[in-house]
Amino acid sequence: MSNYLTTDQLRDLTVHDQEGEKVGSIGQVFVDDTSQRPDWVTVPTGLFGTKETFVPLAGAQVRGLELHVPFTKDVIKDAPRVDADEHLVTEQERHLYAHYGLTDPTSAESVTGRSAASADHDTAQSRAASAGGEHELVRSEERLRVGTEERVAGTARLKKIVVTENVTTTIPVTHEEVRVVREPVRAGEVAAPGIGEAEATVTLHEERPVVGKEKVAVERVRLETAEVTEEQQVNDTVRKEQIAYEGADAESRRDLP
Repeated sequence: MSNYLTTDQLRDLTVHDQEGEKVGSIGQVFVDDTSQRPDWVTVPTGLFGTKETFVPLAGAQVRGLELHVPFTKDVIKDAPRVDADEHLVTEQERHLYAHYGLTDPTSAESVTGRSAASADHDTAQSRAASAGGEHELVRSEERLRVGTEERVAGTARLKKIVVTENVTTTIPVTHEEVRVVREPVRAGEVAAPGIGEAEATVTLHEERPVVGKEKVAVERVRLETAEVTEEQQVNDTVRKEQIAYEGADAESRRDLP
């Protein structure tokens, strides 16, 4: 990393891949046994974070509370599984460097490995206290670390199709009809009498329905997403140590809380 961060500062960060996609929160921080500087972190991966994957800090950059590493999420998830609760030995580290395509700066003669800084106490100090304290024991226990990972749950889309339907409506129309009206010629009215053939013509009119179509925008339809939070139970097993007291008399043995 270009900026040196302490173990406590690293634990507050989340790891993001080279595309900016979140990988997960930092679990453990491994420091060089000689320089005591962090050079590896672990990230919970897999379903419900059941696997911890090692990620090198070489080339990593810090942006706010995000640690951006120059690797893809798939490369990180496919890293070799290394079960190192307290110490990362040189042989394990070589496999990890090879997976990430990095040059291994270590050698068996100069470097003995990496030590993990636990969440509560440095394990190297705990081991020293356990070995050096003649009248005391250090009790340890596992704690369940539960995280979340984002995945694609499905897709939704809007699709516009054209359907045809029959529309029936009623419209009033008018037309002209002919009727014959007969009325007598009253006395005194001027009328030209005559005998012969003749005809009278009248033009009739009517209305007919005319159908036309026009396109009209009637509605906007869009997709929106809403984030819903729900509670899910996660069950797993953890181990813890118990310390039993045994006195000079064998019958005085009892378990300590």
